[in-house]
Amino acid sequence: MSDTDTTKGHLHPLSLVAKEIETIFGELGFSLARGPQIETEYYNFDALNIPPDHPARDLWDTFWLKENELGELLRTHTSNVQIRHMEASEPPYRIIAPGKVFRYEATDATHETQFHQVEGLMIDRDITLAHLKGVLGHFFSEFFGDDMEVRLRPSYFPFVEPGVEVDMRRVNLSGAGKDNPWIEVMGAGMVHPQVLENVGVDPRAFQGFAFGAGIDRLLMLKHGVPDVRLLYNGDLRITEQF
Repeated sequence: MSDTDTTKGHLHPLSLVAKEIETIFGELGFSLARGPQIETEYYNFDALNIPPDHPARDLWDTFWLKENELGELLRTHTSNVQIRHMEASEPPYRIIAPGKVFRYEATDATHETQFHQVEGLMIDRDITLAHLKGVLGHFFSEFFGDDMEVRLRPSYFPFVEPGVEVDMRRVNLSGAGKDNPWIEVMGAGMVHPQVLENVGVDPRAFQGFAFGAGIDRLLMLKHGVPDVRLLYNGDLRITEQF
């Protein structure tokens, strides 16, 4: 068989997008953090200010594993990585935590029981929501290749206070794009003081923001993929386009 008859393998589009995200945040000084996919109830919920009887747990449809003393589960977000990283080191922190997460829910064009998420954490002295808006504005502009405007809307997440939903839209310096629709892309906010106390960080001295977005959704927005299930069905006609 000649070289021209050989089909070369390549990275999956989700891997390519994850590497692109890591590069952009790396240029902003964010390091990469990893953590386990099988997690305990403490790191997935308790340390994130979500006590056992809190209704906020209903926001995540959790795959629980066999009953045991640790309450093991498949992580529903990569926030567990943030907790483990803060426990193991001293502030300041500037990390992103990409990885696969799992939620027990019905699948459709925009939902899967497994998907990839990237979360970010920046903790230092005198960090504000303005820093969050600036960091995300830079990321969206680099990732999508256009000037992006960022909007923060009040929302609720138990591990941040205040919490915000993050929207974006394409604009340019001439003002064109002001009529473009806003697109919701992630949740974020200022890390709750109780979360900092849980990992031994003094919230009177340090503060900062956290955010989380679906890598699958970012890929779909950037490349016009209409159905998230296309990324997981193993069809080479999809992956070979990237």
